[in-house]
Amino acid sequence: MSSSLSPPEVVFDPVGSRYHTFRIPAVTMRGDWLFAFCEGRLHSAADAGEIEVVLRRSGDGGRTWLPLRVVSAAAGKTCGNPVPIVDPASGDLVLVTVQNGADELEHLVALGTDVEDGRRVYVQRSIDDGASWSAPSEITAQVKPRDWGWYATGPCHGIALTAGPYAGRLVVPANHSFVPADVGDLDSAATARLNGGHCIFSDDGGRTWALGFVDRNDGGVVNANETAVAELGDGRLYFTARNHRGTGPARVHAYSSDGGATLESPYEGIAEITAPGIQGSVLRVGDRLLLSTPAHPEIRRELTVFVSTDSGATWRPGFVVHPGMAGYSDLVPLPDGRVGLFYEAGETSSFATLRFVTFDPREIL
Repeated sequence: MSSSLSPPEVVFDPVGSRYHTFRIPAVTMRGDWLFAFCEGRLHSAADAGEIEVVLRRSGDGGRTWLPLRVVSAAAGKTCGNPVPIVDPASGDLVLVTVQNGADELEHLVALGTDVEDGRRVYVQRSIDDGASWSAPSEITAQVKPRDWGWYATGPCHGIALTAGPYAGRLVVPANHSFVPADVGDLDSAATARLNGGHCIFSDDGGRTWALGFVDRNDGGVVNANETAVAELGDGRLYFTARNHRGTGPARVHAYSSDGGATLESPYEGIAEITAPGIQGSVLRVGDRLLLSTPAHPEIRRELTVFVSTDSGATWRPGFVVHPGMAGYSDLVPLPDGRVGLFYEAGETSSFATLRFVTFDPREIL
């Protein structure tokens, strides 16, 4: 464990709230404000059901937090997979999320059998540091082809590119499923093999969006799923994803040299990272990359920060943040040079509460 690791601050705890469970953390920072988003699951811990996107803000680096506010909610809907980005041109907060019918099961949504209650994509913005938000505006037609069923943004922060010909571009990592011509009797295991990775991007501050690269690895080795992205020092983008029920390594990665429009080569496995098949986050700090994920190969526990000194080509473990049960996470750079980690953890459950810690990245860089 890092000697500089701060004591964990519980940011979301369902006890005493109107929510059954909080899950799916995403975090970003603008100026002195830290923004922690997640899903507030109203009636159960399940991925389906009525779910709202909620937010808490901190003005002191995560030591104290303002009360919870609802950002996206719709009766009878699952609202989730928050991806926040700061638009560098306007300073606005941009939030991309998805919605589907609350009663729809994921593997059925993946087959595209119910267009009305299927997965749809929305964008919102805040001009006052998250105090208020625009109504969700649907962008599904801009970013989701007709032969896709499942659709998931992130879940984690997105990025605004900082250099080169695509400076200012907003990039949201995502994944989807292809709908086969003959659906037949595909079950949830079979639909996992229809997964593919992609990204979406905006060159006008999040007002209009375009579909970037689309990666599909046919077969059972790589099934790219929940996705994260970082901008490398040389201007390329590094994408890393969960390999959902694939036979290859638990995490996969790929590179883009044109701002996310295409990949240099398809997703391939990361041999050095063990994980139980779960979302992870990636962040560039100087000339190094950090990646957070539970490291136990079978169980969601041992939340670990990995480090790469060669732009993601190889990885090594840095330190364990939480040795017990732990789940999804997101990394954020802080103004004082430290790094924040917003994550799911508990003693008997990997998502009992959502917590925030900070650490000095120089200890592992």
